[in-house]
Amino acid sequence: MRDFIVRNKRLILPILLGLFIVLFVAYRRVAIAFLPNFSVPNGEKVYVYVYPNTTVDSVSVQLEQLQVVRNASGFVRYMKTKDYDKRIKPGKYRIEDGMTNRTLGQHLIFGMQEAVQLKFNNIRLKEQLAARLAQQLMADSTQFIHLMNDAEFLKRYDMTPETVIAMFIPNTYEVYWDVTAEKLFDRMFQEYKRFWTEERLAKAQAANLTPVEVSTLASIVDEETNVAKDKPVIAGLYLNRMRKGMPLQACPTVKFALGDFTLTHVLTEHTRVNSPYNTYKNRGLPPGPIRMASIAGIDAVLNYTKSNYIYMCAKETLNGEHNFATTLAEHNQNTQRYYRAYRQWERNKQSQK
Repeated sequence: MRDFIVRNKRLILPILLGLFIVLFVAYRRVAIAFLPNFSVPNGEKVYVYVYPNTTVDSVSVQLEQLQVVRNASGFVRYMKTKDYDKRIKPGKYRIEDGMTNRTLGQHLIFGMQEAVQLKFNNIRLKEQLAARLAQQLMADSTQFIHLMNDAEFLKRYDMTPETVIAMFIPNTYEVYWDVTAEKLFDRMFQEYKRFWTEERLAKAQAANLTPVEVSTLASIVDEETNVAKDKPVIAGLYLNRMRKGMPLQACPTVKFALGDFTLTHVLTEHTRVNSPYNTYKNRGLPPGPIRMASIAGIDAVLNYTKSNYIYMCAKETLNGEHNFATTLAEHNQNTQRYYRAYRQWERNKQSQK
């Protein structure tokens, strides 16, 4: 054997070197694919966002900026062996501690993205809703606001640019980050129909209101108070006015018409604004909600308190509650108590400066 090795030394050394190279290359391929290449601090959630025009290099840049990849060039080499740039699937992908290039690669190539918990509430204007959606999804705000103002598009949902915000019931919804604006509207319409159960529809019909009208009245109620116990009473009061053919004279609608939500007191001069949303000039409900109605506000309208109340005024306790009245004389007394308390509060505030 020794003589054989000596005689064939010139042949064996190249063979051994070639074998070593083959094994080294094989190890490198296995290492690039199967060894952990991503490190995420314990408890943190880290995501990489893939757009339609994303490339493996831009994904690598994101990973480096997030400081979660150990060997960015190795990740790029591995993904290029999989022709990733030709297999892009947009989405929001979570990076987990200890992930290998192969695991992340499978997620990216097969679109194994993590769903978004889409949340929106406490929204006043359509523009704010569009911005809130764009903060959480791939589509930008211009796409959302365009659809909200597209009367022809909204016909499929029996909505208008004035009423469309009623279709968005404030809640948390599981959607994918790359959902298109059109598909999101379809989803919200399905959720809207699901929200309006037979029980809710029956209550709306009993109050002689459509679901959109319920949301419109609820939006006014929500603007009037944050006090839960007052909401159904205020809803009943406004329904009393409507049944009597009285104008609602709701101050929040004037603020909406003026586009000035900083007003603390609506004066006579403000109520002269020429707008279909001015319920001092126009009888009945405005053309649509003046904000995204809360679920509590909607249910307050559907379960309104039956009473003879026609008037309301902020309570002299200045804590957001209201006094209610059936006669103008009683209302005037409530108003005087409120303004006395308010003027005293202002004097105390000035004395503390």
